[in-house]
Amino acid sequence: MKPNRLLLAKPRGFCAGVERAIDVVEMALQLYGPPVYVRKEIVHNKYVIESLGAKGAVFVEELDEVPEGAVTIFSAHGVSPEVRTRAAARRLKVIDATCPLVTKVHLEAIRFAQEGRSIILVGHAGHDEVIGTMGEVPEHIQLVGSIEEAERVQVADPERVAVTTQTTLGVDDAEAVVDVLRRRFPKLVTASSGDICYATQNRQTAVKLLAKEAELVLVLGSDNSSNSRRLREVAEGAGARAYLIDDASQIDPAWLEGVRCVAITAGASAPEHLVQGVVAYFRALGVEQIDEIEAVEEKVTFTLPPEFARDRARRGVAS
Repeated sequence: MKPNRLLLAKPRGFCAGVERAIDVVEMALQLYGPPVYVRKEIVHNKYVIESLGAKGAVFVEELDEVPEGAVTIFSAHGVSPEVRTRAAARRLKVIDATCPLVTKVHLEAIRFAQEGRSIILVGHAGHDEVIGTMGEVPEHIQLVGSIEEAERVQVADPERVAVTTQTTLGVDDAEAVVDVLRRRFPKLVTASSGDICYATQNRQTAVKLLAKEAELVLVLGSDNSSNSRRLREVAEGAGARAYLIDDASQIDPAWLEGVRCVAITAGASAPEHLVQGVVAYFRALGVEQIDEIEAVEEKVTFTLPPEFARDRARRGVAS
């Protein structure tokens, strides 16, 4: 028995923050010419990195790899004040591609610290976004990554505690951790609106819907993409088998044995052409029924950094 139906999640793939970050790199290449240096991966997807690299973007781990005075872009995941200070010391021309929703979390952390609160950041150790957020107020913030850690965490004043979260977490998992913190610290302060980004939530909502019908869910995304990994976990939590793949070449035919319905989604940093490659794979197997299921309508867009408008005007480049 082979699959006879394919479901496509909508929304899927690029979010507004990722589109903005990629546009920043491409516009910088157009405006200033290559090479343009990017600290860390602009977004966590190997195909995006390879494509931009072919156009002249140079990805570095740290700023000491960048020639003094060069055009340098900060990734969508944000950076700490220490990184900004080092960039200034090297006289780098910085363009900040930090997602506005990540910037919101940074500003919340700063505000909570100014209010004299102990801050608990729910997130994954070592993730670029977490490193940047914690770097804003290192003396006031500590990381919690699980329910078990939430049960053990200690604070200076249990009545003055605030919580913020990494933007790409699983919604249900994050809420479970925050529930523990609320029980332990009844006066816990949270952000006025949730920190988990709209795109992360919408893609998780869509995959839950599809997992009710599909026995197998394929998630397009790189292994270092937090939101892509969460999509696989959410699909499994909803009762489907799920795999995270970079592209159609990683599909194991054994996964399809006994499966009638397959669902496809993509993390917020995965390009649409990868999804279409998987669709082509199943068309070649003879699957004719392909349905796109829209769970949530997305209309969010973000403006580009103001540096571009100024430099365009100076150079006489059309918008």
